[in-house]
Amino acid sequence: MAYDDVLPTRLRMERARTNETQKQVAERVGITASALCNYEQGTRVPTMQTLRKLAEGYGTSLDYLAGTQ
Repeated sequence: MAYDDVLPTRLRMERARTNETQKQVAERVGITASALCNYEQGTRVPTMQTLRKLAEGYGTSLDYLAGTQ
């Protein structure tokens, strides 16, 4: 897996693990479902603040989501 694919892949994996829709995750984290969709497709990169919220919401670390762990 290329480094550029790590974040989108892990975001999709974590959402599947929690069995949530993009809309559910987006509402919980405070972003739009379309933004989450873009993050999961790799067409847009979330801000650090949004990444923190996503990691916290999934109960994982920023390092894991970014693929550095």
